[in-house]
Amino acid sequence: MTKSPSIHFHRHGEADVLEAVDIDVPAPAAGEVQIRQTAIGLNFADIYQRRGGHGPHAATPFPVTPGAQGAGVVEAVGPGVTAFAPGQSVAYLHPGAYQVTRNVPAHRVVALPSWIGEDMAGANLLRGLTAEYLLRRLYVVKPGDAVLVHAAAGGMGLILSQWACALGATVIGTVGSAAKAEVALAHGCHHVIDYRREDFVARTLEFTGGVGVAVVYDAVGKDVFLPSLQCLRPRGLAVNYGTASGDVEAFDLQILHAKSLSVCRPTLRSFVADPVELRASAQAFFDAVRDGHVKLGIGQRYPLAEVQRAHCDLESRATTGAPVLIP
Repeated sequence: MTKSPSIHFHRHGEADVLEAVDIDVPAPAAGEVQIRQTAIGLNFADIYQRRGGHGPHAATPFPVTPGAQGAGVVEAVGPGVTAFAPGQSVAYLHPGAYQVTRNVPAHRVVALPSWIGEDMAGANLLRGLTAEYLLRRLYVVKPGDAVLVHAAAGGMGLILSQWACALGATVIGTVGSAAKAEVALAHGCHHVIDYRREDFVARTLEFTGGVGVAVVYDAVGKDVFLPSLQCLRPRGLAVNYGTASGDVEAFDLQILHAKSLSVCRPTLRSFVADPVELRASAQAFFDAVRDGHVKLGIGQRYPLAEVQRAHCDLESRATTGAPVLIP
């Protein structure tokens, strides 16, 4: 048994419900890996979980330890675990990430290659796996496709834009400031639209010669989803994979009829539930980094003890790139 600092919340609410506690961590059970984390991912999904909003989170009794991804060093392995060994650098996807030392089922853990540091993996793994299924499985991006990426300067947007560009797509990104426009242009976007100053629908149609894009990748939700449908070409797909501005509300399906449009509200969980798919997705992401198609970065680094400030910054869209919590 070892003591570990952790972050819990006992009720849903604003960032001030997050509180620091020390918990007892037992030795890893059969099929588990004990990881001493060096980087913990900070994602908008953590905000949804803390607020108690809609999402793919399973009902969990309070207190809740938020977060779902991290990286670090294997401290010990439980009986039956042969794929990992103490001292090995690993990353994982599994609920309950906001603590320093934790036990994780081995089938949710992936070994890190030499070219992916623990801090990069902790900040970017969930985003990288999300980009993999969005670009390679949910819709297969092909050379010549035009795609629209909302929040292109965010942690997800940077990976999506770079990878889509490497796949041969023309990438149009939306951002909220001139500074973020520069970031997006440096990370795969061919065209950038400042949605605070420009009509993103008109500009998207202008960039595509009036044809529209093959797919819209929307992590913003309520504020942009319906206008985004006007950006699609016939038989185009609008993917709402996040709701930073609020949930997309009910709308008239007849809006889709004239151009035979499709919409989708996926979650990463469905695409990596199978351990084989998890490892294949991670390998594709790691290979994209190795081959120079995706350059990873870290935005703001927050001590785990400053998690309330980290959540406030993420909610107010004050972060750029992939922020991370450092235990």
